[in-house]
Amino acid sequence: MTDDVSRETPPLVEKLYPRAAVRLAAFADLLATEGTLRGLIGPREVPRLWDRHLLNCAVLERLIPEESTVADIGTGAGLPGIVLALVRPDLQVSLVEPLLRRTTFLEEAVELLGCTNAEVVRARAEDLIPGARSAAEGAARGKAPYDVVASRAVAPLGKLAGWCLPLTAEGGLMLAMKGASAEEELAASEAELEALGAEEWHVHQLGVDELAQPTTVVSIVAGRAARGSQHRRRGR
Repeated sequence: MTDDVSRETPPLVEKLYPRAAVRLAAFADLLATEGTLRGLIGPREVPRLWDRHLLNCAVLERLIPEESTVADIGTGAGLPGIVLALVRPDLQVSLVEPLLRRTTFLEEAVELLGCTNAEVVRARAEDLIPGARSAAEGAARGKAPYDVVASRAVAPLGKLAGWCLPLTAEGGLMLAMKGASAEEELAASEAELEALGAEEWHVHQLGVDELAQPTTVVSIVAGRAARGSQHRRRGR
């Protein structure tokens, strides 16, 4: 493992996720080396991989019910999807990413880390919507709906919901990892969420007492989004 990453590895990893610590460290090393070389992680991010990326993503698992099927939309370097697969072996995680160079890295990472509960799906989110007609038809398309659809810094919330809610089972969760402006972004997106049949929504702060920078997540309970349900309820 590179010195920069090993020096930044916090004891918190062993405390929170002792069974996943070794593979999380291997993933950190992979991101710091191949991930950087392939342009998936910026060089400036290497010294803060744990705080800003790995642990930031790991605590998302606290919102996910047991034995859920999870789609990570626009997973990029596998964040948060690979991290979730490592810390929660009960989950079945689909790493959804349209770009070939990224899916190549993801496939190598899944094999290297022994993530038997993760698979790489090369597709756009809209290609996975049941009934979509595109190059991604077939096995990949048939995996929706998911119990949980997660994303990290992919797009503005309203646009993101248009991709994610149609992939989410009724009563399931859309989880969007956001920054400090999450409350404002959520308020600006309420009309779009209602139009998509969202049942309720909340802003969560995860790891407040553990992480240097807590993880801000917008959770949205899906209604019959893909079917145009008229049953809608606001929530915070």
